[in-house]
Formats: sequence, structure tokens, C-alpha cells
Amino acid sequence: MCARIVAVMPSSLHETLVEIFRVRPVLVAALLGGPLGQVLPRFEQVRVEPGELTDIAPTEYRADTVVTLSVGDEPVLAVVIEVQLRRDPDKRWTWPIYLTTLRGRLRCPAVLVVVCLDQAVATCCAAPIPLGHPGAMVAPLVLGPDRMPVVTDTDQAAATPELAVLSAIIHGADPRHRAVLDALPGALSAVDLDHAALYYDVVLTALPQAASRYLEALMTTSYEYQSDFARRYFSQGRAEGEAKGEAKAVLAFLDARGITVSDEVRARIVACTDLDQLDTWVRRAATATTSQDLFA
Repeated sequence: MCARIVAVMPSSLHETLVEIFRVRPVLVAALLGGPLGQVLPRFEQVRVEPGELTDIAPTEYRADTVVTLSVGDEPVLAVVIEVQLRRDPDKRWTWPIYLTTLRGRLRCPAVLVVVCLDQAVATCCAAPIPLGHPGAMVAPLVLGPDRMPVVTDTDQAAATPELAVLSAIIHGADPRHRAVLDALPGALSAVDLDHAALYYDVVLTALPQAASRYLEALMTTSYEYQSDFARRYFSQGRAEGEAKGEAKAVLAFLDARGITVSDEVRARIVACTDLDQLDTWVRRAATATTSQDLFA
């Protein structure tokens, strides 16, 4: 009797994390040779391969992403990349199949890299998987918060934008690593507008409210006139009208800086439709000590 595993539609966060490795497969090699501590074979190119993995029986599996390191047309290392946002005991049965199937198909060594946003999930995924045969075991290479680089330099973020996005998603919630959010605009300015908008939205979604408001205010005040992405993105008012978007930015910046806003002041800001006035308030919010300083 044949069996098929049908994957549930991935969340937008899951799919964006997968997209990062599809867009920038060379990032896989950088992470393997860097924080994951692997010695890589000599290779000339990195490319994405089909994720469908069918073994000798009529059972079909799909990995999130498969990347190969190759010399010419000859693969020298295959990498299965799995994004794991929560614990899933079933993966301990399917992951070894991914590796052996890929190894048999491409006739080269294969490794498994698991990306986790939560340290508890990462620890669970890192547990070795015994296969039953003496000496046979799979030890997943897990990239969790403890191993994900903290990208705080704007130039580094621009040079490795997808790594900076991963860093912001994983570390941005930690007030000790707020600098990863400061560096994110550099990453967004280095990719095309569609991917910049996708990455920005998923980072906002992944962050807690205080951190997401900080990033939103940062993008509006610091990068709006430097980044094509920021200019075009915020000019749309984030689908709420340009004036309303600017008003939200004023309030978000005040909130992120811990400034109390009365109902009267909030109503005045929200009711304003003068873009020049709102722009002035956004700039004043960067240095204000009270909400009344906006109107000085």
C-alpha cells in the first residue's frame, strides 16, 4: 500500500524563511562553514534543487529546500534545509529518508540543516536520531538562536541581506540585540522591492509589539529618504492611506521611546491629513521628551 505525506500549507513566516534560502542559496554554504562548524569540500557554485524526494517505494516526501554545492555539473555536497517553527516528532522519522534519498539520487554526501527560531525547538531538533543499525545515526545540524549570527553592522547587512533578515527575525525581540533592527534597513535597500517588502512584513510579524513598533518608526524616520524601498513602501501608507500611515509612524515612534500620549494628542495626530505637518511631527518625535513637544 502506497503512502503519501501531504504537507499542511506553510505559514507566511515559514514560507519566507524557506524563500530566503531559495533566493540566496550561497547563504547555506556560509552558515555551514561558519556557525555550524562544518568543513566544506571545494566547490565552484551553489544552486537550488527540486525539493521532491521520492524513495524506492511509491512514497513521496518534500523537503523545504535542497541546495547542492558542485564543481561544474558534479555535486560534491547536498544540503537539505528544513525550517522548523515548532516541535514535530514525525520529522525524526522522515528526515533520515530525505538524506538517504538525496544521497542516492545525486551520488554525493548529504547533510541536514534545520533552522529554528525558538531555542527549545532547536534543542529538541538537535537530538541525534538512531536508525537502528549499529553505528547508524543522523545528527541534524541545527541553526537556532544560539548559533545564528547577530548582524548589527549596516554594511554587513547590505552585503548579506538574507542573513541580516534571519538575524532580525531571530534576535530582534531581544532588547540586548536591538542593533540588529538598526541594521535591517541596509539589508532591505540591497534587494529588489518585492523581496524587501516581503522581508520587512515578515520581520514585523515575527517581532513582539514593542520591537515591531521600534522598527516601523526607525524605517519611517531614518531611511525613508535614503532607500527606494522605504520611499515607495511608506508612500502607500501601508495600505491605510498615506496620511494615516504617517500618523501611525508618529505614534509608533513616541510609543517606542516610552513617551506617554494622551487621548487628546492621539486624536489630533490621527485626524491630521496634512502630509507636511505629519512629516514635521515624525521628525520632532525623534527628539521629543513629551508629546507636547510635537506642537512646539
